[in-house]
Amino acid sequence: MISVEEALARVLALATPLPPESVPLREASGRVLAAPALARLTQPPFDASAMDGYALGRVGATGDSFTVIGESGAGHGFAGELSPDQAIRIFTGAPLPQGAATIAIQENTTAKGAQITLTADTAARDNIRPRGQDFTQGQPLAAPRLLKPNDVALLASMNIPKVTVTRRPIVALIGTGDELVMPGETPGPDQIIASNNFALAAMVEAAGAEARMLPLARDTEADLRMVFSLTDGADLIVTSGGASVGDHDLVGKVAADLGLERAFWKIAMRPGKPLMAGKLNGIPMLGLPGNPVSAIVCAHLFLLPLLRAMQGLPNPAPQTRRARLATDQPANGPRTHYMRA
Repeated sequence: MISVEEALARVLALATPLPPESVPLREASGRVLAAPALARLTQPPFDASAMDGYALGRVGATGDSFTVIGESGAGHGFAGELSPDQAIRIFTGAPLPQGAATIAIQENTTAKGAQITLTADTAARDNIRPRGQDFTQGQPLAAPRLLKPNDVALLASMNIPKVTVTRRPIVALIGTGDELVMPGETPGPDQIIASNNFALAAMVEAAGAEARMLPLARDTEADLRMVFSLTDGADLIVTSGGASVGDHDLVGKVAADLGLERAFWKIAMRPGKPLMAGKLNGIPMLGLPGNPVSAIVCAHLFLLPLLRAMQGLPNPAPQTRRARLATDQPANGPRTHYMRA
């Protein structure tokens, strides 16, 4: 048996980064940006008001009065220029007019006719968002980067309609075992409902890949060969079950007969000891245990990091966190123990 750390290193060595493709921005969330995206404009494109209030022709003190000569709103600015004792009514997001020195917020003024009077001091460039505060034309959003909703919003504001992302990995999922039936079917007295592939498909898709759930493979070499034949076009093959040493655990044998170059088999961990990994005719393959907890633990530790590496993300290994246990635990044995909490 090898350590978890060595097993992860060997799994990541199986990864070949996938090629890039261009997709509309609407389809970019959850994808990995493969090339820097350059802003096509400056944002804000002008000095803009950060508040509702009045743009003043000079800095004012409490009690100073200004004559209001116009208005500037979002999408329609004021075309004139302010003299020192003039002001315009201005709204959030509106462009700052020529000659404006500061903005007094509405709550710090009193209005009477065309005159306003300050009820608080102002300072130079109060409540003004300067041109280019968010980004300037040509500024990049760096890659590689997993695009989240806030990144998509940023790209949209950068006036970018399409982005270059890594192609989604296609993952073929194979559940194995005579004991399995699909949800909705009636299990026999010695059967259980297949759940692993549904959990794995959800994890794979959340990681930016495309899950291809293949038919359940029964515990015969012929049936396993038939299901393996359906993996054409996949970037990664993931089996669950049949990877141990029992008489009916045939995945390793059939995969080897089909050309599997095994990177390792068995890890000093629990749950998940019988994990298998390698390349089947050039395609990475993971053989996960059949126990649902073992399969999901191994997926977190090895499958998701492999998918991150295939999509070109840096530091694909799982990130550890520290927390204080609520109860005492006995000393650990020779295998790394992953406990549910």
